Amino acid sequence: MNDVAALPDGHWQWNGWLTAKGRVTALFALLRLDAETLWLLLPDADPAELAAQLQRYVFRSKVTLSPKDVSVAGRFSAPSHAAGNRFAPLGEGWIELDMGGEDAPRSLRIGPIAAPDDTGACAHWDAFDLAHGLPRLPASQAGQWTPQQLSLERLRAFSVSKGCYPGQEIVARTHFLGQAKRGLGLFESEAPLPVGSEVSEDGRGIGTLIASAGNLSLAVVPLEHAGTDISAAGLPLHRRPLLDGLAR
Repeated sequence: MNDVAALPDGHWQWNGWLTAKGRVTALFALLRLDAETLWLLLPDADPAELAAQLQRYVFRSKVTLSPKDVSVAGRFSAPSHAAGNRFAPLGEGWIELDMGGEDAPRSLRIGPIAAPDDTGACAHWDAFDLAHGLPRLPASQAGQWTPQQLSLERLRAFSVSKGCYPGQEIVARTHFLGQAKRGLGLFESEAPLPVGSEVSEDGRGIGTLIASAGNLSLAVVPLEHAGTDISAAGLPLHRRPLLDGLAR
């Protein structure tokens, strides 16, 4: 759903795959290694399943799609060489990405060596994503929301001017007619909340929790709503501002 052709070698962008009705089924980082090689880094979607969906649109026999066996390791420190949407080779098969926001540095490394398993760090990473408006969609929320409802313009993750792609007509119509009525809201609660919970105001449903990490949640809610006096799963929700700096 983004303009891959405009991406220079050695750079990456947020991108995604939509249903024919313009709903996001997968959100990922797309790396252009060179004119012949693209990597899709999928934080949530199943790579084999997405490859099968993309295969239906392959019309050249020399194009191949396949899951790649690599390790991914993140750290909350400034990248050594990568900056913005320019990634950097580090040697021994590793590639570094700048995943930081305006408030804090963060880097991601992709390579052949097994990454350490640190569940606590993973939870911190997920919470950072949500705080900066990067929705981490579980299977139950895939295919439910348009890019505008997920506020993906904040990440520059979709295009309304490139050529056709599945769901493009819905995305473009929503953009040019100004029909987006809902978007992401970041909320904090006293305890973790289940994804899919209804967001309510005075007993009236106004939105849905679509991603959570610890006590932080992202919800699709009306754009004009102030985010006060609302709850989900019986707990009050406290609106927090979305942080910037993750757009690429």
